[in-house]
Amino acid sequence: VITRYGIEISFIDGKNIENWKKEIKSNTKIFFFETPSNPCFELVDIEAVCKLAKASNIKVIVDNILVSPVLQSPSKFGADIVVYSGTKHIDGQGRTMGGAILCSAKFREEILKPFLRHTGPCMSPFNAWTLSKGLETIHLRVVEQSRNAEKIVKFLSEHNKVKSVNYPFSKSHPQYELAKKQQKMGGNVLSFYIKGDKKTAFNFINNLKMIDICNNLGDTKSLVVHPATTTHRILTDEERNDQNIFDNLVRLSVGLEDFEDIKNDLDQA
Repeated sequence: VITRYGIEISFIDGKNIENWKKEIKSNTKIFFFETPSNPCFELVDIEAVCKLAKASNIKVIVDNILVSPVLQSPSKFGADIVVYSGTKHIDGQGRTMGGAILCSAKFREEILKPFLRHTGPCMSPFNAWTLSKGLETIHLRVVEQSRNAEKIVKFLSEHNKVKSVNYPFSKSHPQYELAKKQQKMGGNVLSFYIKGDKKTAFNFINNLKMIDICNNLGDTKSLVVHPATTTHRILTDEERNDQNIFDNLVRLSVGLEDFEDIKNDLDQA
C-alpha cells in the first residue's frame, strides 16, 4: 500500500547483518522487521541491526507480536519504535481488535499524536478498556502458555509423524543462542512440518477436537492454522518456498488448557 505514496521498499533476508548493510541507500529512513518471524521463527539480531541503523541515522521499528512484550523488549536492544497487535497476547481471548505503538515521548508528541489526530485511527473506548484489562493478566498467561509450549515442542519433536519443529528455544534451532539473548522464554507459538503433503496437514487439522482452527495467536485457547493457505496465501509459490512455508507446515498457538489435553488432541489427530 505505501508504495502508492512514493515510498520505496527493499526486502531482505534479515538473519544476516551484511544483507542490511548492502541495502542501505542515501534515502533509507526505516528498518522494519518482525522477530521471531511468522510462521517459521527465524530471528533478527535486534542489537546488531539497531547499531547499524543508528550509524546511518535510520529509525528501527520492530514488530514484537509473536513473543509478546512479556518475553522480549526490543527497546532494550536499541529499537526506536515497537508495534503490537493488541488482538493477540494483550487481549488474550480473541474478543477485540486493536494495536499498540511504543515509542519515545518526543516521537509521540511531535509525530505520532498529530498523525493520529489528522487520520483518525482510534479504537473505541470499550476496546481500549478490554485491552487494558488484558494487560493485567498478560504476564501470568504468557509465562504459563510458554511452559505448555515447551512441553508440546518436546512431544512433537519425538513424534514419528512429525518431520521437524520450529521453536526459538529448541537447542536444534540454528539461532538458539540469539534467542536466549533476546527472549526470556521461547513463547507460546510454534510451527512444525508433518510428514506428508497438504492433504496430510489438512486431515490432521480437521481431526482436531479441542484445538480450534483460527489464524489468531496468543489466545487462552489453543489455535491451529495452515499458513500456506491462510496467513501467507497471497505470496507466490516461489516466495513461500523461499521462506520455508511448505504445504505440510502447521502453526500452533498453545493455550492455557492442561498439557495432557493438548498433547492428547494433537496425538489422536
